[in-house]
Amino acid sequence: MTYCLGIRVKTGLVALADTRITSGNETTTAKKISMHTYEHGTIFLMTSGLRSIRDKAVTYFEEILEEFGHTYNKMYNVVNSFGAQLRRVAEEDKASLTASGLSFNLYTIVGGKLDQDKEPKLYLLYPEGNWIEIGTASPFTIIGNSGYGKPILNRTLNYDSSLRFALKTGFLSFDSTRVSTNDVGYPIDVVIYNNETGAITEKRYEEDELKHISDVWGRRLSDVIREIPEEWIDELNELQKSSGNPKPIISAQQ
Repeated sequence: MTYCLGIRVKTGLVALADTRITSGNETTTAKKISMHTYEHGTIFLMTSGLRSIRDKAVTYFEEILEEFGHTYNKMYNVVNSFGAQLRRVAEEDKASLTASGLSFNLYTIVGGKLDQDKEPKLYLLYPEGNWIEIGTASPFTIIGNSGYGKPILNRTLNYDSSLRFALKTGFLSFDSTRVSTNDVGYPIDVVIYNNETGAITEKRYEEDELKHISDVWGRRLSDVIREIPEEWIDELNELQKSSGNPKPIISAQQ
């Protein structure tokens, strides 16, 4: 499985991708995010699905960029182009994959800002090559294992969040996924696009670099749970008393 997260806030973009590849009993690592730079700017791609589909589609896409990239000055041009390469790979490989019991299931997140874009853009592409743009109401998208990391993003993140807050929240969503499943893990690759400076930066983090953040998060989460009001629990004890049993269902120490 995979955990790839794209966040779009007013001041830029955050992308985060794990690198764990699980095949049967074997676990390896592979890069799931790629950067592509040409004359109109730099974009990033993150993928979740069959590695063979990903590698072939990206190879075709890079060839198209070399030949026609000078005509792509808005992000939707690039997204349309990658979608076309996905459909090309589907025409070539989908039937044989299906016959082998495999699904044509590549999902892709594309982000960046090109010359004619007024602001950074973030897109989610489906295996069929069609896409949606990630807007401001729900400013993130996840491909892969989304169930464990999504709640913290839903509760805390919005379009006006800072890049720093988006990155911290994004890491905590990854960490929540990592501790809940065996098929998502370190190292993680992070890409930041700063809309104010126009700079795009990529960095890989190993587990020992961020373990202290994960430990702080775990302790703070436990502390917050202890601080949550408990009068609604005490009502259970009152119900127990009213039934004639003076012993509490849940004591303060339990």
